[in-house]
Amino acid sequence: MKLFIGLIFCSLVMGVSSDGWFSFFKEAVQVCHCVHFCYWVSLPGASDLWRAYWDMKEANYQNSGRYFRARGNYEAAQRGPGGIWAAKIISNVGEYFQGLLQYLGSSSEREEDQVSNRRAEEWGRSGQDPDHFRPAGLPKKY
Repeated sequence: MKLFIGLIFCSLVMGVSSDGWFSFFKEAVQVCHCVHFCYWVSLPGASDLWRAYWDMKEANYQNSGRYFRARGNYEAAQRGPGGIWAAKIISNVGEYFQGLLQYLGSSSEREEDQVSNRRAEEWGRSGQDPDHFRPAGLPKKY
Protein backbone atom coordinates (compact mmCIF):
# COMPACT_ATOMS: atom_id res chain seq x y z
CA MET A 1 0.00 0.00 0.00
CA LYS A 2 2.86 2.35 0.83
CA LEU A 3 4.40 1.67 -2.57
CA PHE A 4 1.10 2.49 -4.31
CA ILE A 5 0.71 5.77 -2.40
CA GLY A 6 4.33 6.63 -3.15
CA LEU A 7 3.79 6.03 -6.86
CA ILE A 8 0.66 8.19 -6.87
CA PHE A 9 2.50 10.99 -5.04
CA CYS A 10 5.44 10.82 -7.47
CA SER A 11 3.02 10.90 -10.39
CA LEU A 12 1.43 14.02 -8.95
CA VAL A 13 4.79 15.72 -8.49
CA MET A 14 5.91 14.81 -12.01
CA GLY A 15 2.58 15.93 -13.48
CA VAL A 16 2.76 19.49 -12.23
CA SER A 17 3.66 21.94 -14.97
CA SER A 18 5.12 25.41 -14.71
CA ASP A 19 1.59 26.69 -14.00
CA GLY A 20 2.00 25.33 -10.48
CA TRP A 21 0.07 23.22 -8.03
CA PHE A 22 -3.10 25.29 -8.00
CA SER A 23 -3.69 24.87 -11.71
CA PHE A 24 -2.88 21.16 -11.58
CA PHE A 25 -5.24 20.46 -8.68
CA LYS A 26 -7.97 22.61 -10.20
CA GLU A 27 -7.81 20.43 -13.31
CA ALA A 28 -7.60 17.28 -11.22
CA VAL A 29 -10.72 18.05 -9.20
CA GLN A 30 -13.08 18.70 -12.10
CA VAL A 31 -15.59 15.90 -11.85
CA CYS A 32 -18.47 14.52 -13.86
CA HIS A 33 -21.29 14.83 -11.30
CA CYS A 34 -23.81 12.73 -13.22
CA VAL A 35 -21.75 9.53 -13.16
CA HIS A 36 -20.82 7.99 -9.82
CA PHE A 37 -17.67 6.37 -11.17
CA CYS A 38 -16.25 9.73 -12.20
CA TYR A 39 -17.23 11.20 -8.85
CA TRP A 40 -15.15 8.78 -6.81
CA VAL A 41 -12.21 8.94 -9.19
CA SER A 42 -12.27 12.77 -8.97
CA LEU A 43 -10.02 13.27 -11.95
CA PRO A 44 -10.57 15.60 -14.90
CA GLY A 45 -9.89 13.03 -17.57
CA ALA A 46 -12.17 10.49 -15.91
CA SER A 47 -15.32 12.21 -17.12
CA ASP A 48 -13.93 12.49 -20.66
CA LEU A 49 -12.89 8.84 -20.78
CA TRP A 50 -16.17 7.75 -19.23
CA ARG A 51 -18.18 9.77 -21.77
CA ALA A 52 -16.15 8.30 -24.66
CA TYR A 53 -16.70 4.80 -23.26
CA TRP A 54 -20.48 5.27 -23.07
CA ASP A 55 -20.57 6.80 -26.54
CA MET A 56 -18.72 3.73 -27.83
CA LYS A 57 -21.23 1.42 -26.15
CA GLU A 58 -24.16 3.49 -27.48
CA ALA A 59 -22.75 3.66 -31.02
CA ASN A 60 -22.13 -0.11 -31.05
CA TYR A 61 -20.20 0.38 -34.27
CA GLN A 62 -17.69 -2.15 -35.54
CA ASN A 63 -13.98 -1.16 -35.35
CA SER A 64 -14.71 2.10 -33.50
CA GLY A 65 -12.91 1.28 -30.23
CA ARG A 66 -9.63 2.93 -31.19
CA TYR A 67 -11.42 6.12 -32.23
CA PHE A 68 -13.25 6.38 -28.90
CA ARG A 69 -10.06 5.62 -26.96
CA ALA A 70 -8.21 8.34 -28.87
CA ARG A 71 -11.13 10.78 -28.44
CA GLY A 72 -11.42 10.22 -24.68
CA ASN A 73 -7.68 10.69 -24.17
CA TYR A 74 -7.66 13.73 -26.48
CA GLU A 75 -10.47 15.43 -24.56
CA ALA A 76 -8.79 14.67 -21.24
CA ALA A 77 -5.48 16.09 -22.51
CA GLN A 78 -7.23 19.33 -23.49
CA ARG A 79 -7.83 19.97 -19.76
CA GLY A 80 -4.10 20.27 -19.11
CA PRO A 81 -1.50 18.29 -17.16
CA GLY A 82 -4.07 17.00 -14.66
CA GLY A 83 -6.16 15.59 -17.48
CA ILE A 84 -3.16 13.95 -19.13
CA TRP A 85 -2.15 12.41 -15.80
CA ALA A 86 -5.68 11.07 -15.18
CA ALA A 87 -5.91 9.65 -18.71
CA LYS A 88 -2.57 7.85 -18.29
CA ILE A 89 -3.56 6.37 -14.93
CA ILE A 90 -6.98 5.21 -16.12
CA SER A 91 -5.59 3.81 -19.38
CA ASN A 92 -2.86 1.92 -17.52
CA VAL A 93 -5.32 0.47 -15.01
CA GLY A 94 -7.54 -0.66 -17.90
CA GLU A 95 -4.56 -2.24 -19.64
CA TYR A 96 -3.47 -4.08 -16.49
CA PHE A 97 -7.03 -5.29 -15.95
CA GLN A 98 -7.18 -6.61 -19.54
CA GLY A 99 -3.85 -8.36 -18.98
CA LEU A 100 -5.21 -9.99 -15.84
CA LEU A 101 -8.34 -11.14 -17.65
CA GLN A 102 -6.21 -12.51 -20.47
CA TYR A 103 -4.01 -14.35 -17.97
CA LEU A 104 -7.11 -15.87 -16.36
CA GLY A 105 -8.45 -16.85 -19.77
CA SER A 106 -11.49 -14.54 -19.65
CA SER A 107 -10.40 -12.17 -22.41
CA SER A 108 -10.07 -12.88 -26.10
CA GLU A 109 -8.30 -9.60 -26.94
CA ARG A 110 -5.10 -10.26 -28.88
CA GLU A 111 -1.77 -8.65 -28.05
CA GLU A 112 -1.70 -6.70 -31.33
CA ASP A 113 -5.11 -5.23 -30.43
CA GLN A 114 -3.74 -4.11 -27.08
CA VAL A 115 -0.75 -2.47 -28.76
CA SER A 116 -3.02 -0.75 -31.26
CA ASN A 117 -5.30 0.48 -28.47
CA ARG A 118 -2.31 1.82 -26.54
CA ARG A 119 -1.12 3.64 -29.66
CA ALA A 120 -4.57 5.25 -30.09
CA GLU A 121 -4.60 6.36 -26.45
CA GLU A 122 -1.12 7.89 -26.74
CA TRP A 123 -2.15 9.57 -30.00
CA GLY A 124 -5.08 11.26 -28.28
CA ARG A 125 -3.09 12.28 -25.19
CA SER A 126 -0.45 13.89 -27.40
CA GLY A 127 -3.12 16.28 -28.73
CA GLN A 128 -3.36 14.81 -32.22
CA ASP A 129 -6.72 14.61 -33.98
CA PRO A 130 -8.65 11.50 -32.85
CA ASP A 131 -10.51 11.45 -36.20
CA HIS A 132 -7.40 9.71 -37.54
CA PHE A 133 -8.92 6.53 -36.05
CA ARG A 134 -12.55 7.31 -36.97
CA PRO A 135 -14.09 4.42 -38.92
CA ALA A 136 -15.92 5.21 -42.13
CA GLY A 137 -19.68 5.46 -41.65
CA LEU A 138 -19.62 6.25 -37.91
CA PRO A 139 -22.55 8.64 -37.29
CA LYS A 140 -21.62 12.34 -37.03
CA LYS A 141 -23.11 12.41 -33.52
CA TYR A 142 -19.88 10.87 -32.29
